[in-house]
Amino acid sequence: MRRGPRNGIRAPTTPAPSTDEGHGARRALQPVHHSLHAAPTARQDRLCGILLDDLLALADPREPATRTQIADLIKRTLAETDTLPTLETVRRKIKTGQHLTQEITVEQWLTEFLHRKRRIEETTRRSYESHIRLYLTPYLGRLRLDQLKVSDIALMFERIEEFNDTIAERRTDPDPQVRQSVKFRRPISIATMHRIRATLRHALNMAMRQDRLVDFNPAAVLEMPAHVRPKPLVWTEDRVHAWQQDFRTYRQAEKQRRGGRRVDPLDAYTSAPRPSPVMVWTPAQTRVFLDHARRHRLFALYQLIALRGLRRGEACGLRWKEVDLNGHSLTVNWQLVQLAWQVHEGTPKTDASVRTIALDSDTVQVLRAHRQQQLQERLAMGEAWIDTGFVFTQPDGNRLHPQHVSDQFLRLAYLAGLPPIRLHDLRHGAASLMLAAGVEMKVVQETLGHTSSAFTADTYTSVYPQVATAAAEKTAALLFGKEEQTETGRVVSLRS
Repeated sequence: MRRGPRNGIRAPTTPAPSTDEGHGARRALQPVHHSLHAAPTARQDRLCGILLDDLLALADPREPATRTQIADLIKRTLAETDTLPTLETVRRKIKTGQHLTQEITVEQWLTEFLHRKRRIEETTRRSYESHIRLYLTPYLGRLRLDQLKVSDIALMFERIEEFNDTIAERRTDPDPQVRQSVKFRRPISIATMHRIRATLRHALNMAMRQDRLVDFNPAAVLEMPAHVRPKPLVWTEDRVHAWQQDFRTYRQAEKQRRGGRRVDPLDAYTSAPRPSPVMVWTPAQTRVFLDHARRHRLFALYQLIALRGLRRGEACGLRWKEVDLNGHSLTVNWQLVQLAWQVHEGTPKTDASVRTIALDSDTVQVLRAHRQQQLQERLAMGEAWIDTGFVFTQPDGNRLHPQHVSDQFLRLAYLAGLPPIRLHDLRHGAASLMLAAGVEMKVVQETLGHTSSAFTADTYTSVYPQVATAAAEKTAALLFGKEEQTETGRVVSLRS
């Protein structure tokens, strides 16, 4: 064992192989140590020779090709940095089976990564592609894969946050052209940043495990702000009153900003700030919505989501062959997914999402009425009818666009005078209703298609104060013999 004079790391000295290739590698490096110093002293010349020998000795005598790669790496590193590679770096590359002189950029590897990910859902592929195209390639693509550092990835996210600040500033600029420049740009949320990091981490793991191009994954150790999933809040009477005032203030400010021009009330309805990104109607508010939507041709779809908690894509992808009205059940096997504006048919999110859901008698009657309505539409269309087999369709039988379902929902909610929620929040409301009705957590989990009841409990148990209140009343009633008291919800109209 000898100690390298430059880095103090001991390396085993292995006799050079008596092969033409091995001797060729040593001869090719003869001028290298002379080029390290313009006028090398005898001691410097001797130390450089020792380090060169130590580097070449890292190769297995039975693998002359590795010895040649080491020689090529020495020459390239010397040309680029005027120094020799460290023993530890070369030893680590040899140990992990990496090619010593192969140079691959982050962009090149991400392209290869996408090419290898063939058997994945279309939604996952589109997510990978957008992360790579919009963020990873522009910010990191030119860097060498084996030189990617944690600080490089951290800098990417800092620049993304700076762009978020730019969007916020331009949205409030008095110049309409400046505001127009960011009209369709949305700030990148912490949740999206975590997904971008996950894509990069997955790609680098593949580079480590399959091709041994790197021996360290900087994306795996990068520290990022925690993503806290927002919990649902109920539209209580006080919150509705406060939001009404914010809604009016927002409309007035927006009208002023536009120079007195009219503000679309539906745009203001969806843009005014809310107490939480995830809001849930009370049972009374949900009844108001269903009563108002009863004459809409997609009323059965909205009731199915409100009572049974289907996801939007699952409701749009439901087929009649998967509905058993006599058995009061339906089976979720497919979903329609919106990618950009294109609609794709795929399997549900997880194995737990493939499930059979029980139907109440009222929802069964609503679905029977919907089927009769669809048969009338089919007769009216005649030969132009498109037989897709979906339960919920366009008037000509073609499949629905999920965004159209969401747009119609928001319009119905606004016309009903209700505070705004997303269509997906109607699913949250279904979970809260089931728990408030005393349904067991495991049943709620299976109905919603969650992978674990812990997630269901963590998300929904604190939504309705009535759940905790009812438990307290039952305890008191058992002790004092009092009647259980429940508070009825009251709806406050936005249009009055």
